[in-house]
Amino acid sequence: MSGRRTSLLATLALLSVTAAWGSTFFLTKDLVERVPVLDYLAVRFTIAALAVFVLAPRAVGRLSPGTRLSAVVLGALYGVAQILQTTGLAHTAASVSGFITGLYVVATPLFAALLLRQRIGPLTWGAVVLALLGLGVLTLSGFSIGYGEALTFVSALLYALHIVGLGAWSTARDAMGMTILQLAVIAVVCWVATLPDGVQLPASAADWTSVLYMALVAGALAMAAQTWAQAHLPPTRTAIVMSMEPVFAAFFAVLLGGEHLTGRMLVGGAMVLAAMLVAELAPRRRIEAEVQHIAV
Repeated sequence: MSGRRTSLLATLALLSVTAAWGSTFFLTKDLVERVPVLDYLAVRFTIAALAVFVLAPRAVGRLSPGTRLSAVVLGALYGVAQILQTTGLAHTAASVSGFITGLYVVATPLFAALLLRQRIGPLTWGAVVLALLGLGVLTLSGFSIGYGEALTFVSALLYALHIVGLGAWSTARDAMGMTILQLAVIAVVCWVATLPDGVQLPASAADWTSVLYMALVAGALAMAAQTWAQAHLPPTRTAIVMSMEPVFAAFFAVLLGGEHLTGRMLVGGAMVLAAMLVAELAPRRRIEAEVQHIAV
């Protein structure tokens, strides 16, 4: 019973994370029109790292050297992905960015197969093709893919690597320490990238409110929740829950971001979402049978 309760809490935590991430697409797109991308990211993740450190100042000290190295690698992957994703968001619609970013759920089993030697079944390969077709419907202009869409796609691949690594290295005991170290490394990556050109801070109270929301809710809280949840959930269940992110992104972009719902968005988005679900549902029984005793 205790294991089921923990699994349910982890699922709800991960669902909350995807909702928070989905809500940031239209906010970020609006903010980067006034604040440079790298400056915004550096400030956001510095605030996030400090917030979690204040809550658990000794957590990093309890990590083993190997776990610290893992957290540094994961933070570097996530930091570069954030830079690429946010830069791409300045050149594409928030809802489209959300759907393309969601391709990490399809890329995750591919990287898991290469790095963890997991077998890829025919349904998963079919999902990859379906996802690529959906990406084409969403982003293709003639026979070329736009700059913003291309950057966002690369960021999705880096997010997939982060998910695979976090699933392999995270434990519930080390969740807070790994969260602090990852956020700190992300902040350092962003500061190194932006300092040569100087730093421009948000100029209005509304912009600072957006930054604080994205730092504390979609940054610190989301990273802590994801790190903890991935220590308790099987990979397939984790990815299925995360596939809700592009749905939340489109929902918030249309409802609050002023974007219009288009036929291409519906068709392409449905194809990407279907691909993500097929990719994770296909091997579900086999993988869950192998890892159920670990999750409990």
